[in-house]
Amino acid sequence: MIIIENSSDFHIEGPCAVAIGKFDGIHKGHRKLLEDLLCQKRRGMKTVVFTFDPSPASFFAGREIASLSTKEEKRCWFEEYGIDVLIEFPLNEDTAATEPELFVRKYLKDNIGAAFIVAGRDISFGQGGKGDYRLLEKLCPELSIETDFIDKVEENGIEISSSLIREAITEGRMEEAAQYLGAYYTISGRVTHGRALGRTIGIPTINVIPPAGKLLPPNGVYYSRVRIGERVLRGMTNIGVKPTVTDEKSIVSETYLYDFSGDLYDKEAYISIMSFRRPEMRFKDIAELKERMSLDIESGRIFHHNRDRLEGIG
Repeated sequence: MIIIENSSDFHIEGPCAVAIGKFDGIHKGHRKLLEDLLCQKRRGMKTVVFTFDPSPASFFAGREIASLSTKEEKRCWFEEYGIDVLIEFPLNEDTAATEPELFVRKYLKDNIGAAFIVAGRDISFGQGGKGDYRLLEKLCPELSIETDFIDKVEENGIEISSSLIREAITEGRMEEAAQYLGAYYTISGRVTHGRALGRTIGIPTINVIPPAGKLLPPNGVYYSRVRIGERVLRGMTNIGVKPTVTDEKSIVSETYLYDFSGDLYDKEAYISIMSFRRPEMRFKDIAELKERMSLDIESGRIFHHNRDRLEGIG
């Protein structure tokens, strides 16, 4: 996959099929849009994802807004999906002030060679966000560009959106978030050295520092699955500041892995947060902490057994 970043002066040899959006979270609605995009490969078109960096939410707020998907996560996801070109369009004072019609003519038609555009009906672009699907419907036939606009995907009668998923994650409703995403919400990062306290009390854990800018659920203990390489392991993950053993405020995810022993330091771990167990707590001493962790682990064995059977996992 070719990545075009930090430049509004680019050129792609068309014809191209282009999907435009923020793509925060890559939920079921995004998947439908991208499936439509990939269908155009059979017509000989290059597939292009056009997104923005920084996100419109962060740019217009003047500060970083935590995202469901980091830039690195989106890049990996699009590459795995088979996208040919990813454009991370630089959003700044100049580009944000582009008149919507000029945006279509210059960037989509001239620079990309768009012959097909797919987007959600809630798309907005150009100065003041005045560009919308109606403008594209009106302008694109003149430019020999086909269009397809995707209606909101619904789950149990509820329209799926990134804001809906953000709300669920912020409140720790991880199973609801997974319904909208079509997959469990995942935190990725390299396994780092911690204080090794878990190892000394017979409950070893792996430590991962969540990526900067990643939206996190409330501090607490969660049932989880962890993918490292080709292996998928069951776990219990604590997200928080570990108040019983440190006064530091930096957030870390610590995961106990069932039925595993070995060295995972510096490996890339993908921690899927499945369901909330309890909030993070301060215990009076290490002995009380160990007792509660043992109860959590036993609860996790039951949870994973039931969930594996429900999902048909042997």
